[in-house]
Amino acid sequence: MYSMLHLSRRRRHGEPQAKRGTQDGRNARDRSHEAGFTLIELLVVMVILVLLASLVAPRVIGYLGSSRTKTAKVQISSLATSLELFKLDAGRYPDAREGLSALVQRPTGINAWNGPYLKTDRVPLDPWGQPYIYRVPGQRAAFDVISLGADKREGGGGEDQDVSTGD
Repeated sequence: MYSMLHLSRRRRHGEPQAKRGTQDGRNARDRSHEAGFTLIELLVVMVILVLLASLVAPRVIGYLGSSRTKTAKVQISSLATSLELFKLDAGRYPDAREGLSALVQRPTGINAWNGPYLKTDRVPLDPWGQPYIYRVPGQRAAFDVISLGADKREGGGGEDQDVSTGD
């Protein structure tokens, strides 16, 4: 009843009659221009997203590199503490042949070994997946524990810089 009354009012006031199947007189083809985004709008959004990503990505990568360096420093400090505990028990640091594995496995000929001196059953790798270098005697102290950094070579700067017990 309402719809018939509504249509008759439209005719009296000169409004176009609604097409069958639509409520407001517009067909599906007319409404297709209103729904969704145009290709240009999508391209503008994509360009903005790419620009934002290009600005943010270097900072994120920089934070990742500095966090790996900080992780290496913390692990080296932990290894140095474990080496000091080994020395308190054994009376000496592990020699070059025994290496850092002496912190998790009893070396032959040491009776006063109270290890393992690490929480894990193996010596950790540096944050770049390489074994730490152990030198005894060290260049700066009784021993050196060294990570060669991201480039896996001595020297370098930034993320490639070596990290050692003296740092």
